[in-house]
Amino acid sequence: MTDFDPATFANVGPKEFAQLVKSTPDDKIAQVMSGDMRGKILGEVFNRMPSLFRADRAGSTNAVIHWIVTGRPDGGSDTYEVVIADGKCHVNETPQHDPKLALTMGPVEFLKIVSGGANPVMMFMTGKLKAKGDLGLAANIANLFDIPKA
Repeated sequence: MTDFDPATFANVGPKEFAQLVKSTPDDKIAQVMSGDMRGKILGEVFNRMPSLFRADRAGSTNAVIHWIVTGRPDGGSDTYEVVIADGKCHVNETPQHDPKLALTMGPVEFLKIVSGGANPVMMFMTGKLKAKGDLGLAANIANLFDIPKA
C-alpha cells in the first residue's frame, strides 16, 4: 500500500498508517486533507490516541491539550481536546476545558507528527508547529504515546 488512499485509512493499523504518511508526498497529503475525508482521517487519528497512551510514562501528569489543525477547506481549523488525568487519556471532538497546552499546526505537519515522521522540536523551531502554554509538556508529549514508526 503506497498510495495515501483515505478510504482505506480506517482499515490499517498505526504502523501501516505511519508507512502511508512517510511514503506519500506532502502535496498529496495536503490535497487529501483539504477534501471530504479530512474529518474521517482526523477522527480516526484522535480515536486511536487513548489506545496509544502510555500511562506508565505519564506518572502524575494531568493536562488538557488542544490540538488545532489548520487548513480546513473553509479556511478554518479543527480543534480536538486530549485530556490526560489519573493515568488515562480521552479525547473530546469539541473542547470543553481550558488547555494547559495548545498546539497549532497544518494538516501535513499533524499527520507527520502523529505518525512518527517528524521532529516536533524542529517543527517548533522552524515555525511549522506553534505551542502556547506549558512548553515542558509540549517537549514531553511524544513520550506519553506509543507513536508508530514507519
